[in-house]
Amino acid sequence: MSAVVTVIVIVAAVALIAGAVFLVTRRAGGGGRSLERRFGPEYERTVARHDGDTRAAERELDERVKQHGSLTPKPLAGGAREQYETRWARAQERFVESPREAVAEVDALIAELAAERGYPGRERYEEQLSALSVHHAYQVQGYRRVHAAAHGNGEAGTESLREAMVEARALFHELLRTADGRRGRGETEPERRPRSAIMPGRKKHTDEDEHAAEEKHAGEDKHTGEKDRPHAKDEPGAHSGRTRVGPAGIFNRHRAKES
Repeated sequence: MSAVVTVIVIVAAVALIAGAVFLVTRRAGGGGRSLERRFGPEYERTVARHDGDTRAAERELDERVKQHGSLTPKPLAGGAREQYETRWARAQERFVESPREAVAEVDALIAELAAERGYPGRERYEEQLSALSVHHAYQVQGYRRVHAAAHGNGEAGTESLREAMVEARALFHELLRTADGRRGRGETEPERRPRSAIMPGRKKHTDEDEHAAEEKHAGEDKHTGEKDRPHAKDEPGAHSGRTRVGPAGIFNRHRAKES
């Protein structure tokens, strides 16, 4: 009798273990797909950083969600949004003469904005980046790039610095956009969207609109100039064919490349 009971207990234990293994394996597979949907390009970067080990990458991403998934961003104080926008515009203007200093300003600006929204402070960069990746997975890479450029050895070229600022602008706008209480796009945003974020405070007004307006005004100015200055070829700089490009032009050149 006791032998029969022992056999039954063993069989039951084996069955329970097998069932547990099955559930864990099934959950792991579903969790992987869920993480991939949630993190998008950040999922791919994490897998690459783990040399293709998806299990290790998913463990890291899952840990990020556990630590920061419940974080609720705080609203900005009155007038803060406009101040941040002004500071960004100044940094963009400064890029024309001092690109490295401008990138450093943007790095500090995003860190400060994120901290004010309730994310970890800039003194805890890695933790701050992890939290941002959970809520803004499709925009966080730009911040990573400007931070690396700001704290690097100075080898990055001007074009690389410009591209980093352009990409970081998506996260900056997203942090401002969600300041009014609307949900961020970190989980469902397509990868093509980060570089076409709506400008804060301008309804349905994008960089393409701004670039098109600049081209229109430039064409009008050129037409007027040719009419009023018959000897324009004798003006300073006319023979070199070089013109000074303003901040807006510098940061919208990527639109022409993509179209």
